[in-house]
Amino acid sequence: MRRIVLLIVLFTIGFAVKAQPERAGHREAVAEQEAASKGFDLVETLMHHIADSYEWHLWGQGEEAVYIPLPVILVDGGLKVFSSAAFHQGRGVVEKGGRYYVCHGHEIYRSDAAGTIDRDAEGHPTNPRPLDLSITKNVAAMLIALVVLLIAFSAMARAYSKKKVPKGLTAFVEPIVLFIRDDIAIPNIGAKQYKPFLPYLLTLFFFIWVCNLLGLLPASANVSGNIAVTLSLASIALIAILFSANKAYWRHIFWMPGVPVPFKIILAPIEVLGIFTKPFALMIRLFANMTGGHIVVLSLVSLIFIFKSLWVSPVSVLLGGFIVVLEFLVALLQAYVFTILTAVFIGLAVQEEHR
Repeated sequence: MRRIVLLIVLFTIGFAVKAQPERAGHREAVAEQEAASKGFDLVETLMHHIADSYEWHLWGQGEEAVYIPLPVILVDGGLKVFSSAAFHQGRGVVEKGGRYYVCHGHEIYRSDAAGTIDRDAEGHPTNPRPLDLSITKNVAAMLIALVVLLIAFSAMARAYSKKKVPKGLTAFVEPIVLFIRDDIAIPNIGAKQYKPFLPYLLTLFFFIWVCNLLGLLPASANVSGNIAVTLSLASIALIAILFSANKAYWRHIFWMPGVPVPFKIILAPIEVLGIFTKPFALMIRLFANMTGGHIVVLSLVSLIFIFKSLWVSPVSVLLGGFIVVLEFLVALLQAYVFTILTAVFIGLAVQEEHR
């Protein structure tokens, strides 16, 4: 039950974080056609594939694109709920509750019936923006990961209640659970303090791992490569560290024992800054590694279109395939690194003072 509660907490924060939607209706379709007439744009292609969106794109481009529309949820003078497909049906402008909305760039703005976007002197849109709680592609992918984890662990729990000898999926997952307990939680947090944090560490590891693996599938969402998601995970880790910290931890932060007073005054701000740099490092590490892998694979495949030659395709496909295989290892490694560093930081916060 604790794992289920922790999963719900993870996804609650995920819902509150608005990722970057990519499709903006009719005007963006025109922009795509203009870009196509200019030739292959590598940067645009990369951003299109790694960015979040209000729909789940499957295959095809332009008018032939096949996608799954997702719910758009806006809070603007009341709750406004509609399908992202309405942006295409209304040629980019959606009327809801007497107000008009347009998806421009990576945001939804309130507009007029013509979809006018006002700009400041620097070219930035000045239209008011509603509170956006939409179910984007990344949020939908996290929901899929949630369902996968709930089904898998519920099945394993039922299997344990019937048979004590693990088989199948249970036999595969049990060594991983024991590894996280015996080689991550206990050594870094302590044999006496680790138990309250073990469900969180297990949830963290399997959530990141499953999201990383789902991100490697064709037409999938790059969940761990979204800075909003990694920020949420790092924020949860920060909350776990701060609320579990004991008096000894705070004493070493603000008034280090055995250190001359002038040095205490100098070191205290540095130690306070260190409280936030730890989760910041967690956030950047996971985001950069997962995003970098996707960009490398897409860049290698894009060489075929850049050089416009079939002779390049064997090299691009082979190198891209090698990176994809490597990414499966990176997916597991990044889940492990995030989990063990979180355990280390929690261990520093709950460690008893040596006398």
